[in-house]
Amino acid sequence: MSRRIIGLTGGIACGKSTVSHYLENIYKIPVLDADIYAREAVEKGSEILERIFARYGRKVKTEDNSLNRQQLGEIIFNNPQEKIWLESQIHPYVRECFKRYLEELEAPIVVFSIPLLFEAKLTYLVTEIWVVSCSCEQQIQRLTTRNNLSREQAIARINNQIPLAEKIALADIVLDNSGDLEALYTQIDRAISSWLELN
Repeated sequence: MSRRIIGLTGGIACGKSTVSHYLENIYKIPVLDADIYAREAVEKGSEILERIFARYGRKVKTEDNSLNRQQLGEIIFNNPQEKIWLESQIHPYVRECFKRYLEELEAPIVVFSIPLLFEAKLTYLVTEIWVVSCSCEQQIQRLTTRNNLSREQAIARINNQIPLAEKIALADIVLDNSGDLEALYTQIDRAISSWLELN
């Protein structure tokens, strides 16, 4: 049986975490999460964090010398060149984490949860792509509530990613998270069971 590596992605605030938690808790599928590795990359005292401080100065530094994520977000979401620079620091670290942890797993199915799967050109790491989607208005509503952003800030973050329609066009499986949780879980169950039947 060939190993299945699911690249789980989608638009910002579409519900990737909900899907990965369901796969992990119900199906016991290991989930490797790019967001966790990206946070590790900029932990206090890390080389990458020191390079960020050297580039942006005290405005991205908290009183305890950790990263002020909100201030950094304001810089990169309004300056494409700075976003490219930051990603060039963090993405290599994240890639190495995926490769290292995958080697330690023997599970037949593994999920790579990667919000920037397309943007970071990491599709070569996976055997198939699942895209979680919802309406743009739902994304805005969830971002303003979850991240305490203004509507304009939420829209800027959505526009900073590849359009959701383009991701959907490149997906092997699309999970529509514009309805209730039961509807989403049913779609996940269907996607998993169809593979189990083939294998």
